[in-house]
Amino acid sequence: MVEKILIVEDEISLQETLAYNLKKQGYEVVIAGDGPSALEVVRNSKPDLILLDIMLPGMDGFEVCRKLRSEVSTPVLMLTARDDEIDRVVGLEVGADDYLTKPFSMRELIARVKAMLRRVKIIRDEINLINSGADQRSFFEFDKIKIDLGRRELRVDNKIVNLKPKEFELLIYLIRHKNQVLSRDQILESVWGWEYIGDSRTVDVHVRWLREKIEEDPSNPKRIITARGAGYRFEG
Repeated sequence: MVEKILIVEDEISLQETLAYNLKKQGYEVVIAGDGPSALEVVRNSKPDLILLDIMLPGMDGFEVCRKLRSEVSTPVLMLTARDDEIDRVVGLEVGADDYLTKPFSMRELIARVKAMLRRVKIIRDEINLINSGADQRSFFEFDKIKIDLGRRELRVDNKIVNLKPKEFELLIYLIRHKNQVLSRDQILESVWGWEYIGDSRTVDVHVRWLREKIEEDPSNPKRIITARGAGYRFEG
């Protein structure tokens, strides 16, 4: 099946360049020039990946991403014209999976797209395996923490806790490797699918969010432990 990519970009020349290069790679491409149009396309076309510019007319990319996350878990690669850490962190906070700073090479963009789509396929295969009954690891439980992989549901003290897609994937990855120290680069490659040295701050931000949701005292975590100078481990 041909994978579909939505480009949300108001600059026509960049729209066309992105579309041309993605079609050359064999992807189906749909385009939206503003936020409301993007939301409509997502609802009607159900893309596999979204390239989302921050600087859009009217509704900016942050708001678009926030609205998307209330409806779908489709991976979002955010495009920013500023190499600003605040933009990156805000993008992650509203649910973006990755970000790329303009100007960027098409080679780098294509590499990111392929890596993200591979992760989507792996996740879908895992869910299908769980739903078929072939995988017995459909539940994890650690004291007050209960996770249903098939439903992609986390409960803490028997209350449902909402996680962003990458938060959930990170939590499951840590749990599947419980009691092992995992480096930030290992986590980036396995959870984000990056094939090069990524930005370790992405991992740190997501770990902080997870601690706020599963730890009784996030400042003194008992589950997601920092191994200084090495990475993180899940104590299970």
